[in-house]
Amino acid sequence: MKITVVALGKIGLPLAVQFASKGHDVVGVDVDDRVVASVNAGRAPFPGEADLDSLLREAVQEGRLRATTDYGDAVPEADAVVVVVPLFVDDVTAEPQFGGMDSATWDIARHLTRRTLVSYETTLPVGTTRGRWKPLLEQGSGLREGTDFDVVFSPERVLTGRIFRDLRRYPKLVGGLSAEGAGRARAFYESVLDFDDRPDLDPANGVWDLGSAEAAEMAKLAETTYRDVNIGLANQFARYAAANDVDVYRVIEAANSQPYSHIHRPGIAVGGHCIPVYPRLYLHNDPDATVVHAARRANASMPAYSVGLLEKAMGTLAGVRVTVLGASYRGGVKETAFSGAFATVEALRQAGADVSVSDPLYTDDELRGVGLPVRGTPTQVDAAVIQADHPEYRSLTPDDLPGVKVLLDGRDVTEPDLWAGVLRIVIGRPQR
Repeated sequence: MKITVVALGKIGLPLAVQFASKGHDVVGVDVDDRVVASVNAGRAPFPGEADLDSLLREAVQEGRLRATTDYGDAVPEADAVVVVVPLFVDDVTAEPQFGGMDSATWDIARHLTRRTLVSYETTLPVGTTRGRWKPLLEQGSGLREGTDFDVVFSPERVLTGRIFRDLRRYPKLVGGLSAEGAGRARAFYESVLDFDDRPDLDPANGVWDLGSAEAAEMAKLAETTYRDVNIGLANQFARYAAANDVDVYRVIEAANSQPYSHIHRPGIAVGGHCIPVYPRLYLHNDPDATVVHAARRANASMPAYSVGLLEKAMGTLAGVRVTVLGASYRGGVKETAFSGAFATVEALRQAGADVSVSDPLYTDDELRGVGLPVRGTPTQVDAAVIQADHPEYRSLTPDDLPGVKVLLDGRDVTEPDLWAGVLRIVIGRPQR
């Protein structure tokens, strides 16, 4: 097949490489000339994705994958066009910002040819595929969906850093606007993906047709919103437990020993492209979902709550030198999208602290580039806040932070025995 992948970001590029690895001819489209040049040179334009470097280099060298900025080069006569353009949410209104996806869809439409399958993998509010993309594609192409081409929704369900593993591990969900389109989508994804044996699943691991684009859209929102709600509940438990001299981690461990309980872990923040964002996409169509609203508020309040714990321990944060460890939204991933570092820094500043940020994955210039303060040369600190669970922090000791008096471990990653003589605060654990 000739396959076009639109947007060669942290999801789109691994997908393009996966498709090429199955022997298909893949063209990637991206608006960034630097990304296109890097891909055509066989170099991943971003770090941290397991196996991407070697698989990309192999696909390019064997002529199965190339990149371009020209939709007119990539889209005509494609058997399938897979769209992974990011959808952003306004920080203030929490409304989805469709501009980038609208533009990409229009560019696809202008070059669309008959018999092409268009599959949207970007997470969307329910009804977007049918109500927004189908009309745009028909208007721009002059073709008719369901007769001349087919549109489906098939959400990406992977985490950066382990995409190739996740593609094998989880069922590929598809939902069409017609039974025929869904059938084409199922055949397409069966030809480009491999699946691990999952005895725990019924039906078997593979491509699952959910019956409609709306059902597939909702499935992705449901699985991610569930995580936000679950973490929100864990954070509520943690706050209550700590106030009553109870260790919430022991409570969670005990509760989860019963097979119907799956309580997640509390923490200083919920970040990334998915968990803080997709509940807002769900709320776009279901604004009366009180549970979802409450979980979002609970999780969004955790950085300020955590800083409050530190302030109580120190007496005041006015003029106190505090270093925030971890700019990434989660450990081991070089990505600051919706990272709790930003809200944590702001809460510390509001309390009068002298704040700096460090991260083993980032240079000082990179941290400054995303608006985070750095102190530069090593210096003494009064307190530290662990915001990301980088593996490097597991062996952290007071010797690494000269002068530290209080450690707020927002992810419970440090070893208690290494912190004798320093007040170590963990969200949801009693202070000893």
